[in-house]
Amino acid sequence: MTERRTRESSLTERARDYLALTKPGIVRMCLVMTAGGMWLAPEPSHWTVWIAVLIGSACAVASANAFNMVMEREGDRKMKRTRMRPLPTGRMAAWEANVFAGLLALASMVILGFGTNWLTAGVALFALVSYTLVYTPLKRVTPLALVIGAVPGAIPPLLGWTAATNSLDLPGAVLFGILLVWQMPHFLAIAIFRKQDYANAGILTVPVVRGETVAKVQAIAWALLLIPVSLALTPLGVTGNLYMGLALAMGLVFLGWTIKGLSSKEFESDVRWARQVFVLSLVYLPALTLALVADLTWKAFF
Repeated sequence: MTERRTRESSLTERARDYLALTKPGIVRMCLVMTAGGMWLAPEPSHWTVWIAVLIGSACAVASANAFNMVMEREGDRKMKRTRMRPLPTGRMAAWEANVFAGLLALASMVILGFGTNWLTAGVALFALVSYTLVYTPLKRVTPLALVIGAVPGAIPPLLGWTAATNSLDLPGAVLFGILLVWQMPHFLAIAIFRKQDYANAGILTVPVVRGETVAKVQAIAWALLLIPVSLALTPLGVTGNLYMGLALAMGLVFLGWTIKGLSSKEFESDVRWARQVFVLSLVYLPALTLALVADLTWKAFF
């Protein structure tokens, strides 16, 4: 009986390690954005397409995250936040994680290609390859890797749009742009309050290379750009005035909070602002998605 319990416990821990490789929190956020892209599409999609794009997207994002963990396992050993992950601790071998990530990548291409369309599969493949083979190595070469990594990071809503429309057009590009621009202040804030961890791991973030002041100024610039980009859906006819008003209000609040960081007398060492911007960014994105849903619901019934 004891041996059976030990074996079951071992299998449970193994499953948890494989799940940890996928970074479930990131997968969930990406699925929300993918569903948002589907919801905004001009024509409703069959329920089978919904299932295929969500499962296929989840597999693609999970695969990219797992490959990322393999490539960064040495650096992860030097960071407090990541040193207990399966690979740094030795609980899992790199080849096992690579096989797992490869199977997820294959599953995502098959599911998206046959379940939605091959354009969506191709866009997902681009995101997977650019995240793994371009962004991840560049993190130790240049702080510009943040901008480069924001490109595959902004793909999820585009996957939803292309799955529904089988086309790359302007509304889909705007959805991509919103998520791309949003990522910049979000990750700049993380880079400030985890500056020492990133420095220990040899990751060249803006705060590590150019200082926290430059990082804050960049966050303000990106938050300012987020306002017109988020409003662009209304002139294109995708959303109405309800969304435009809500998006403008949320954008101004987000911008105001980023500007607040420069008023701190100790902004060179103040991580409180960075944590506040990080939390606010996590509120902003779902709130913007809810504004989209509310606007579309209002248009449908009124």
